Amino acid sequence: MQSRLRVQGHPIQPMLVTFPFGLFVSATVFDLTDVVGGPAFLGEVGYWTAVAALVAAALAAVAGMVDLWDVPAGGTRQTAVTFNLVNAGMAGLFLVGCLIRADAPQQGATVVLLLIEVVALGVGGYGVALGARLMRQFDPAARAEPTSLDALGGVAGSTVEIARPRP
Repeated sequence: MQSRLRVQGHPIQPMLVTFPFGLFVSATVFDLTDVVGGPAFLGEVGYWTAVAALVAAALAAVAGMVDLWDVPAGGTRQTAVTFNLVNAGMAGLFLVGCLIRADAPQQGATVVLLLIEVVALGVGGYGVALGARLMRQFDPAARAEPTSLDALGGVAGSTVEIARPRP
């Protein structure tokens, strides 16, 4: 099965998932620094980084829903649904933290909010494992592509495609 949303034949959704996860990790690091006594502005940076991650997570979720549309029933579909729910759970925990902090004057972090973020990252770590499993299940032939930069020499025409997947 191939994804409907592709760039150079590679699915977009796994690429998009890396942005919110990386931003969530960065937000947690900023908040940890704020909680242990770092400069106060790092708490606000952590807050806005988490907000950016939530926007990126929404975009990744849309791409995930488009891909989920064509996943055949069975174990792969169950893994894909679980993957999307786990990632939504991680984003939901960060959303709760952002909503709690939204009314604070400086949006600084607290120990409780930091614990929520660490739990959310643990949930996200499970999502990463599920995503790796999905990548192996979806298109095992894609791993046989050349890995050198010479493979880009033959790129011509449109590199982004939205197409009906092959059965």
